[in-house]
Amino acid sequence: MTLKLAPGKLVIASHNPGKVREIRALLEPYGIEPISAASLDLPEPEETGTTFAANALLKARAAADLSGLPALADDSGLCVDALNGDPGIFSARWAGETKDFGAAMRLVEEHLGRAPKDSGRDAHFVCALALCWPNGSEVEVEGRVDGLLVNPPRGTHGFGYDAMFVVNGQTLTFGEMDPEAKHAMSHRADAFAKLVATVF
Repeated sequence: MTLKLAPGKLVIASHNPGKVREIRALLEPYGIEPISAASLDLPEPEETGTTFAANALLKARAAADLSGLPALADDSGLCVDALNGDPGIFSARWAGETKDFGAAMRLVEEHLGRAPKDSGRDAHFVCALALCWPNGSEVEVEGRVDGLLVNPPRGTHGFGYDAMFVVNGQTLTFGEMDPEAKHAMSHRADAFAKLVATVF
């Protein structure tokens, strides 16, 4: 059976305002009315998955079950080659309880400082998107963008680790780019293009 998402209400299963803002902008052309999980007072489920995809599905299933509406969840993070893929699925947790990504970026630099000198600064962002319906149907896609880390971080746009990440072939960090420019090349945009091809 081909799953299609009809225009109407859709829960964005995230309490991260930056993610909600980006996903809302990506959904805008499709007649979707995004509602954040936070605005519905939905609890944040514990992310016990061992992959981005598993965590995205966990969050989307919980939001669809509790709201009775289709739900879209994103699980994404920064994977640094020299750190064996860390922080990876723990990207948000590196920011601590207060979600201090300035501290998280400093922590990445501390770990890089302990890595072998020839390790380089290659990194990539991953975004897994999971779309779940209350009837149990679900779709999962994954996007990726490769780049390099810079220090010190630059720019005040975006969120998370954006200010330290430069896409291969670009000169600006995600933190320096206008939202539209980031949307054109980000891991989330890559995943969303695959989702659109599947359900719209």
